Amino acid sequence: MIRTLFLLLAALSVFTGGAAAQTPPAPFETKALEAILINSRSGHVMFEKDADTAIPPASMSKLMTMVMVFEALKAGKLTMDQEFTISENAWRNGGASSGGSTMYAELNSRVKLSDLIQGVIVQSANDACIAIAEGMAGSEQAFAERMTKRAKELGLKNAVFKNATGLPDPDHRMSVRDLSILARYIIQNFPEYYKYYSQPSFTWNKITQQNRNPLLQDYPGADGMKTGYTKEAGYGLVGSANHDGRRLIMVIAGLSSITDRKAEAQKLLDWGFGQFQEFSLYEKGEKVGKATVWGGTARSVDLVTADDFRVALSPAEQQTVEVRLAYTGPLMAPVKAGDTVGSVRVIVQGDIIADIPVLAASGVDVDRSMWSRALDSLMIMAFGS
Repeated sequence: MIRTLFLLLAALSVFTGGAAAQTPPAPFETKALEAILINSRSGHVMFEKDADTAIPPASMSKLMTMVMVFEALKAGKLTMDQEFTISENAWRNGGASSGGSTMYAELNSRVKLSDLIQGVIVQSANDACIAIAEGMAGSEQAFAERMTKRAKELGLKNAVFKNATGLPDPDHRMSVRDLSILARYIIQNFPEYYKYYSQPSFTWNKITQQNRNPLLQDYPGADGMKTGYTKEAGYGLVGSANHDGRRLIMVIAGLSSITDRKAEAQKLLDWGFGQFQEFSLYEKGEKVGKATVWGGTARSVDLVTADDFRVALSPAEQQTVEVRLAYTGPLMAPVKAGDTVGSVRVIVQGDIIADIPVLAASGVDVDRSMWSRALDSLMIMAFGS
């Protein structure tokens, strides 16, 4: 039986006191016309500016193109070795002659899906997007309709897709909130494919192109995701970075230059990570509770932490955090000192964001007396093991 106990002791008072004493965060200002910053592990919005305005997302909408691919791969409907044809439409409207971003795939060539994915993510290749759309849905228009339908199912309220590329169309729209939801969905559900977003370069047809994401160049912990630019949209970026297990996702849009895009992205992430406060919950070997022992020379054993336990929390997390001791019990003798018997968990909105093993502080031998064994046998029959 899993026993879960709320630890209503020093740990929670540390959070309460820390939250009360912490200086409120300074307001953030950005040149971006639209922006949002979310805590990836909780989904909490830390900053937003016109986050629900429907804007032209440019190539940032390729996140949705990849969601369609990733979901099909996970469902077994596609394989990474599957080949797609570069049609004349893909070659003409997404290839080198189109003047947009491309992987320079040759007309009528067949390209493995694994290479097309890298073309889309690393090179922002329009020809790869169109080839995927045609291969999966028969036409880019049909694929875009599927994208819109799936986006609504995922909770993207302002998303309407008219193509697989993000190329200009008056009805092709998303909000920065939509993009943040999509980014979090990819990070949480497709870790095996998310790695491509931090890939620095990709070579196809003997042409090497660098990843356009400026955060990958020098921002600590940055590992995704997608840039976007058209004349109408301006410069935008969906970015993510991870510092010591704390992941933030940001989206900025409507900037006037590449320089501003990088600077505003870094400023927003810096501000976000600066909101987290570190708390020391327990020292190594500190008692966190006790567990009942059946069939032993002692009826209970103290439980202690295996190591120092610290956790960093945002202001919003400090208001809802729970600390719980969980162990499988009652324990059955013999119990050895140092046995791992459970864990202390830090929980925010139902999600475990940090945990540490708890150990038996001392050993408990088997009690060989008849009366002890009989009593514990009755207890097991009454309450289970």
